[in-house]
Amino acid sequence: MASSRLNLIDRTHRTPPNRPATLLVFAAAAMSLVVVQRWCLPWLVVAVLVVLHGGGGGGAAAAAAAAGKKTKVPAIIVFGDSSVDTGNNNFIPTVARSNFWPYGRDFADGHPTGRFSNGRLATDFISEAFGLPPSIPAYLDTNCSIDQLASGVSFASASTGLDNATAGILSVITMSEQLAYFEEYTRRLKAAKGAAAAAEIIGEALYIWSIGTNDFIENYYNLPSRRMEYTVGEYESYLAALAEAAIRRVHALGGRKMDFTGLTPMGCLPAERLGNRADPGECNEQYNAVARTFNARLRALVARLNAELPGLRLVFADTYDLLAAVVAKPADYGFENAVQGCCGTGLFEAGYFCSLSTSMLCGDANKYVFFDAIHPTEKMYKLLADTVLNTTLHVFMSDN
Repeated sequence: MASSRLNLIDRTHRTPPNRPATLLVFAAAAMSLVVVQRWCLPWLVVAVLVVLHGGGGGGAAAAAAAAGKKTKVPAIIVFGDSSVDTGNNNFIPTVARSNFWPYGRDFADGHPTGRFSNGRLATDFISEAFGLPPSIPAYLDTNCSIDQLASGVSFASASTGLDNATAGILSVITMSEQLAYFEEYTRRLKAAKGAAAAAEIIGEALYIWSIGTNDFIENYYNLPSRRMEYTVGEYESYLAALAEAAIRRVHALGGRKMDFTGLTPMGCLPAERLGNRADPGECNEQYNAVARTFNARLRALVARLNAELPGLRLVFADTYDLLAAVVAKPADYGFENAVQGCCGTGLFEAGYFCSLSTSMLCGDANKYVFFDAIHPTEKMYKLLADTVLNTTLHVFMSDN
């Protein structure tokens, strides 16, 4: 088992042959920065703080907890990109990392974990709401035992997409490789827990996908190759087919409870506002329109697969409307700034650029919708988690 995992990690780490030499130089320099190695224990610290501060999760989650109900969701299993990567990219050679300050400054112990935010992600809050550990570990963290991973695990990789070509841009983990890791995970569970217990965990776990934004903003609209192959509508169909293949593979391996999270208004990310040539400083409405049409395709896919796959309970989580509302009227949600990120100028910095702009770091990230020019703050992630729990995922909280 150890050798199969090592082989897969080696394959993931392979540098694409067409990678520019300048990027390799930058990667080497970036990785020479002093970073904090996280152990697979931050959820213990988070758990203590959650108890001290009265817990988290709102609405349906809080009601279930108050009623003393136990939900039959033994684990949260996550696939996706930087919105749900809890540290896998720490363990691969890529510049798409955040395991350095100021990321994680508001995490339990004030240290970076590899999450692209100042604190926890939406999936961490969702895990907590289901009565599971309040912090989901990264699969590639070799300090994590299979027992620790049995109640939740993230296979996600920042900068990846449904399209393997998107992952190749910064040499991160493809969706195909995430699914291969998941298959390995099922074998490890069976070896550690026994066939019956492993089957129950896999069959009753909640699977969450959060992916697709990078396919458009890093790949389709940023590089010419996919635009030469597909119209934007054709590319949406291509991505939807890849999403379907991923769902079918997890279903074939025993997964039944699933959530596919839709795209947010990606044209309103601070970095995309800055790059909006048609209307500088404003949301890129072309990108937002693509997010809406792709979400419509995902909704149709969800309905069809529920009809076709035996036992599947697949839901679509709409996050577009909430973030659009917050961006339009941030004060209504307790924010002061929805245009810039907390880090640096807040207009373009993300990843290592944030570590170079700490002198301009905001004082209170809770006043900001975005922590860097792409990723939300912990406060915004908490709001997203509560909304999804109360509008979508609550259907899995009544399972007994």
